[in-house]
Amino acid sequence: MARVKLTKNKNLLRPKKTGAARRRRVLEHRNRLLAAGVTEDTLRQLNDKQVRAKLKELKV
Repeated sequence: MARVKLTKNKNLLRPKKTGAARRRRVLEHRNRLLAAGVTEDTLRQLNDKQVRAKLKELKV
């Protein structure tokens, strides 16, 4: 019976994000912001959500 429930809900079968992949993406985002002219001091103060918001704001 459990197998039927899993096949009906596709969200349960989707691959999960790993911590290493998430950290790699955040590092890439930070490097993009550095290339766009944001200072390192500013980047150190931002958390991951703020980094993504800054990227959206700059449209990099």
